[in-house]
Amino acid sequence: MYAITGITGHVGGATAGALLDAGARVRAVVRTPGKGKPWAARGADVAIADFTDRTALAAALVGCAGAFVMLPTVPTFTDADHRRMAESIVAAVAAAGVPHAVLLSSVGADLPAGTGPVRWLHHLENGLRDAGVRTTALRSPHFQEKVEAVLAAATGAGVYPVFGDSADVPTPMVATRDVGAAAAQALLAPPPAGEVVDLSAPAYTEREVAHALGALLGRELEVVRVPRAGWLGALTEAGVPPLLATELVELYDAESRGLLRPRGDRVHPCTTALADTLRAMVPA
Repeated sequence: MYAITGITGHVGGATAGALLDAGARVRAVVRTPGKGKPWAARGADVAIADFTDRTALAAALVGCAGAFVMLPTVPTFTDADHRRMAESIVAAVAAAGVPHAVLLSSVGADLPAGTGPVRWLHHLENGLRDAGVRTTALRSPHFQEKVEAVLAAATGAGVYPVFGDSADVPTPMVATRDVGAAAAQALLAPPPAGEVVDLSAPAYTEREVAHALGALLGRELEVVRVPRAGWLGALTEAGVPPLLATELVELYDAESRGLLRPRGDRVHPCTTALADTLRAMVPA
């Protein structure tokens, strides 16, 4: 039995789907019973728990050979709130006696600060290791599905906003289906010791992403580079809560300065092309 948190999201859902397709038993860990119904229909067990409730989360993980865990970024949470949530996850995994945890992490999680939301993954990675949990940390680059965040601007105003110093720097972008497949593989065949796995993926410039998205939408998108001084204002004007907007500005700055680099123990190749992901996201 493998417990999957975040199962209603892209990566958690892909992980659970890959496990079920392989004939493995899955326990869907969800916050409300309604969110578990689609997975129960596919043959999964369902457990109700919130990341902040370490007692309920531990109960949901008991008896599992492995668990997929992640740390959501909650827009209204403070730094202290996210750290407490990470500590709740660590305590639950340790209390349940889960022998192996696969963690959705991020490139840059080796750094303790200066990376915006990624620093909370640094806290979670180290917390699991310090608790003696054998951990496979999957450090992901950009998700190809991040295009969802700009679909409204693309379909409405015909623009593709870029938060960075250039729209022409190739950046690895991974499909969440590939991340889920890697997580399922790690759960089914755990390593003898904890490890950090860098997920490699095809690289694209933001201009190439905009061109591919525009082709599917049937219109040319204007690539608009947001100046560094305007990052915070542009995010808050778009409706991003101030706390999260501030964190994202630090993340964009870290990326612009080249701080987010692969530094894991080994590399796992991910091959899904951006075009395939966009075709699945954008209605015909």
